[in-house]
Amino acid sequence: MSLIPYRNPFWELERWFEEEWPSMKTPKMDIYEKDGKVIAEVELPGVDPKNIEVEVKNNILKVEAKSETSKEEKKKGYYRRELSRGYYQRAVPLPVEVIDEKAEAEYADGILTITIPKAKPEKKEKAKKIKIKVKK
Repeated sequence: MSLIPYRNPFWELERWFEEEWPSMKTPKMDIYEKDGKVIAEVELPGVDPKNIEVEVKNNILKVEAKSETSKEEKKKGYYRRELSRGYYQRAVPLPVEVIDEKAEAEYADGILTITIPKAKPEKKEKAKKIKIKVKK
């Protein structure tokens, strides 16, 4: 029986990361196809749309957002102010070829909806069979 209580050896390191580093969150995302378009719905609650950046390049969708909220409360005998900051980032390869330049984004009720038209598949040429000549 051990008389010394167990303590995680990485406790100090974990605590340092929690206190010193800003919180970076990975937003939840749904991606699906509808009517010849790829649609991505990203959950970004409480984020001001001015602080959201969306980029589509080489069939990779990248979403970055910063949120900052403050709450002040004054009551009898005490004063409290709470700040909350967050940073969201996610980059996802899209399942099909898309037209990057025609991407559109819309934000409502904490959900960012990104609509990107699919690229029309290029016609594939039939494979040409080549006859092999044999030299003697």
